[in-house]
Amino acid sequence: MILYYQTHSPFARKALVFAHEIGLADRLEVVHHETSPTRRNDDVYAENPLGKVPVLLRSDAEPIFDSDVICAYFDTLHERRKLIPESGEPRWRALRLQSVAQVLAQTGIGLRWEWERRPEQLRWPALAKGYEEKIEATYDWLDTTFLPEEDIDVGQIALATTLSWMAFRALPSFRDRSRLTRWFDAFEQRASMVATPLSGETQD
Repeated sequence: MILYYQTHSPFARKALVFAHEIGLADRLEVVHHETSPTRRNDDVYAENPLGKVPVLLRSDAEPIFDSDVICAYFDTLHERRKLIPESGEPRWRALRLQSVAQVLAQTGIGLRWEWERRPEQLRWPALAKGYEEKIEATYDWLDTTFLPEEDIDVGQIALATTLSWMAFRALPSFRDRSRLTRWFDAFEQRASMVATPLSGETQD
């Protein structure tokens, strides 16, 4: 299988960390592709009409995208404990946390546009403030509500890769939330995170 990847994408990294955690990473050929809303990548568009990574290419079936779907597919390919719980409250907690992490990353991306990527005369301070408020509220919720399961799951992977990316991009910090910070610092030491470091700059 081929994974279209980007070394500074929290979403692509989530899929690759997931693959490492289930012992699948050695079955992947990871191919870096630069993409952005202002830079068309024809190779990626040929496989995903949204022009975004990650995309998983399979020799015997159609491509799969985005990271949520790729992780769900990966979870069908191994005999270990499933990282997307199959039933009950653990399933809904994992999927809820994954959703929170995904939207947190999207909000961080929006804030970067207003802080630095959009031409200065087109930036909207009120929108940036709204994004910041959502980020801070999410950190507060995570610090007080998030009770990680003893066994990791897709939600924890999504959250760890998002928080790592928020720090990588110097976005509002979560580090004044002590419980969240302790959990993240421990998770970041996992082999799957160490093997998939973030690097590179967005190319618009």
